[in-house]
Amino acid sequence: MTTASSKTRKAAVSKAGGQKLIVNDFSMTVATKNGSGSQTSNVTLLRAMFRMGIPVAGKNLFPSNIQGLPTWYTIRASKDGYTARRETHEIVVAMNGDTFVDDFRNVVPGGAFYYADDLKFALDRDDIAIYPIPAKKLAKESGAPAALRDYVANMAYVGALAEMMDINMDKIRAALDFHFSGREKPIALNLGVIEAAAQHARETLTKADPYVVRPMNKTEGYVMADGNTAAALGAIYGGVQFLSWYPITPASSLAEGVSAYIGDLRDDPQNPDERSYAIVQAEDELAAAGMAVGAGWGGLRAMTSTSGPGISLMTEFAGLAYYAEVPVVIWDVQRMGPSTGLPTRTSQGDVSMVHSLGHGDTETIILLPGSASECFEFGWKAFDIAERLQTPVFVLSDLDLGMNQWMTKPFEYPDSEMDRGKVLWEKDLDQWEHKQPWGRYLDVDKDGITYRTLPGNKHPRSAYFARGTGHDEYGRYTERGDDWERNMARLSRKFKTAVRYMPKPEVKKMKDAKAGILAFGSTDPAIIEGRDRLMEGKKTIKTNYLRLRAIPFTKEVGKFIEDNDRVYVVEMNRDGQLHQLLTVAYPDLATKLISVAKNDGLPLSARFVDESIRGEEK
Repeated sequence: MTTASSKTRKAAVSKAGGQKLIVNDFSMTVATKNGSGSQTSNVTLLRAMFRMGIPVAGKNLFPSNIQGLPTWYTIRASKDGYTARRETHEIVVAMNGDTFVDDFRNVVPGGAFYYADDLKFALDRDDIAIYPIPAKKLAKESGAPAALRDYVANMAYVGALAEMMDINMDKIRAALDFHFSGREKPIALNLGVIEAAAQHARETLTKADPYVVRPMNKTEGYVMADGNTAAALGAIYGGVQFLSWYPITPASSLAEGVSAYIGDLRDDPQNPDERSYAIVQAEDELAAAGMAVGAGWGGLRAMTSTSGPGISLMTEFAGLAYYAEVPVVIWDVQRMGPSTGLPTRTSQGDVSMVHSLGHGDTETIILLPGSASECFEFGWKAFDIAERLQTPVFVLSDLDLGMNQWMTKPFEYPDSEMDRGKVLWEKDLDQWEHKQPWGRYLDVDKDGITYRTLPGNKHPRSAYFARGTGHDEYGRYTERGDDWERNMARLSRKFKTAVRYMPKPEVKKMKDAKAGILAFGSTDPAIIEGRDRLMEGKKTIKTNYLRLRAIPFTKEVGKFIEDNDRVYVVEMNRDGQLHQLLTVAYPDLATKLISVAKNDGLPLSARFVDESIRGEEK
């Protein structure tokens, strides 16, 4: 047994030499404390490798309580382009004494273990490479103010990893420049620690593990982005005019993203005091929903963002908007429930709740983005759908997609004009009156979607009551049973019409495949890699794959189930909520549907997909 000390910096490495190099294929986990400033170091590594052309993805596993609790950041590098979470830990960086023992045990045999050398623990493995890093010493020698030393100390592992794994130092410099927006003082301070750590590693450590990086060209045409920022930008380009919100993990950064970028993208430099938007931080989620619904009724493109607990509070206003037929966009960045649950863990557990949100007979439009670029797309498209159908549109993302860094296609500018739906102005009403009296809830086109007017219309017949109580075709209050049933039947007809406006699913097929996989959202990377894994080994399993992008279901969903002998519905919740909705929607095909659900709060892995389906295919 050896112990970590300054005397063993050179000796505390395993006898793991002679292995064939493993290039651009590993999972690296950095264990630190929440609030220690390690995020800057982690994204520096991530962006440097991305700039080297290596496909990467970064995932932050952080506590929900207070500063100082354990946090882990994982970087997946894959020469094959896979970005799903990997369950193994080939490289571990231990900077937190509270988790040191477990972090040490979690390194796979043949892997690498880097650690801050002031942490004094037993190092009793000879099947891994062990590398000490004098992080505190290097931070002190950097000349950083005492208040900043704990933060810049994290840059020591960036330097050690750069030296030992051949991460390009110019790319690290560029990543720092991006992070600090070109401010030379913090760049120089952090880079100084990185370079000192690299020199220390070069002079005192001997490479004894096989993991290295090499430049590639597989990131050309991609950008790094998180889903919440992408959604915020999409909403801005979609013409958002009103945003009300209340802080909640993991949705806060979506609203903050709108606030951060809308001024630069929307304000007129010639008229700085004139704004075409309003952003309000409400006192709670109930108020935020009420404000957004009111703004939507007023003709503004209105939205709010929240997570599961906030959706619970918004239920009453969602029901009002459904029945009064007010367009509004609500982003639900899902986290683990029920109750407060695990607020910093990811989940897809709000599907059932949102699908029929509100009391009585309600139906909900749900969009299901599967990438950061799709978060941008649905950021603007949700407004078009909400206004076309005059109803709330919910966009269900999740913590993994919303808060973590993804390699994604560049965002595409909206490819169509804004769709404001069936809106009547003065001249429209003049022409209308020659045919029949206008009624706010009168279904002239027999598609369930009626015509609306907006405040500001000066026509004497443009006013109406937007009732959440019983009303007839002209917005008049009524408690007659036949009026109620007629109106509810029309709303049901509208949601059948809604199918034509839903984004169609993405379908990928294999020749002669008899099994299908149906999934949505952030499970997509795990499904992509899992399908490839299913084609390996002695028993290969061919699969077709449908990635759902919206509810209500389009005709492609039913056809996909019909065309496969069995369909595995993969999702991140306990009860298989999408599986349940599909069973209700397609009762004649229900026996083909097999639920594959996982609910541990972690992003889905390809190994889970592979092993779960193999277990069923025996």
